[in-house]
Amino acid sequence: MAERKPRLEGKVAIVTGAGSRGPGIGNGKAAAVLFAREGAKVLVLDQLIERAEETLKMIKDEGGVASAFSGDVTKLGDCQSIVKTAIDRYGKLDILHNNVGIDHTGTVVSSNLDDWDKVMNVNLRSMVLMSRCAIPEMVKRGGGSITNISSVAALRPRGMDAYSTSKAAVIGLSQAMASSHAAEHVRVNCIIPGMVYTPMVAGGMTPQAREARWKSTPLQTEGTGWDIGWAAVFLNSDEARWITGVALAVDGGALLTRRSW
Repeated sequence: MAERKPRLEGKVAIVTGAGSRGPGIGNGKAAAVLFAREGAKVLVLDQLIERAEETLKMIKDEGGVASAFSGDVTKLGDCQSIVKTAIDRYGKLDILHNNVGIDHTGTVVSSNLDDWDKVMNVNLRSMVLMSRCAIPEMVKRGGGSITNISSVAALRPRGMDAYSTSKAAVIGLSQAMASSHAAEHVRVNCIIPGMVYTPMVAGGMTPQAREARWKSTPLQTEGTGWDIGWAAVFLNSDEARWITGVALAVDGGALLTRRSW
């Protein structure tokens, strides 16, 4: 059997939120590394350049092609610069992976409204702005692919009203964009991560809580950033050329039922 061709060979990708806030592999870092392993040239984007450079080192140590860039994806000017940089460095843009997100605990009553607005700005507006800048460049070259990261909390809320609302809106945004830009050959899909263990959650979690999380899923195994990254590889590959508007749960079966969590 012939050796498999890299799934993203010849493609150029932007991964936002591609750094990790602590030791380990977050969803964005995993996606950036896997995109490079599968042949893409990757612009590794994070608001903190040192986080982007850490991911970049992983990619370069494996022989991948990538570069780091810092920017604030809640600002239109920064988003324009990010897309322009990808095109200036690599000649085109095929893939946008919108991974940036922050969490927040509280209800509509208890949440500070400034915090509520910040969550919406980071988790939703950032995807709108990046897509607004990326899609015209994709269209110039015949199309492209966008993946947006939602959360299982969008469909199973649990005391994080702003976060759950923003992540539910990401699903709606993805489906709306998929419909609006299908004729331009831009596919848009959404990934719904379950309770994966990443640096975003590791800092405030006891070993007991960590075990309870993975035991709560039907598969009773722990998910990682790599699981989310592999889903992104597939959805952005030509193997998924006839898939758009999908909200793919990568959650160990958590949305089927919950055992104890």
